[in-house]
Amino acid sequence: MSTEAYLFWGLIFGSIGVGYFMYGKKRPNMVALVCGLALMIYPYAVSSLWAMIAIGVVLMAIPYFVRL
Repeated sequence: MSTEAYLFWGLIFGSIGVGYFMYGKKRPNMVALVCGLALMIYPYAVSSLWAMIAIGVVLMAIPYFVRL
């Protein structure tokens, strides 16, 4: 596993998570809020680079497909 790649993808998904979190907080959108929190936290729990990328892409797509 490349540490640089892992840090890079963690930074990308964390930044997108901050954006989702701020959007979900500003407008009462619970799906974006929860996905933003998950995008910020999950890189700490996943040790595989490819699993981290796959989970991140799925978490980024959830607010687009789920409208509450």
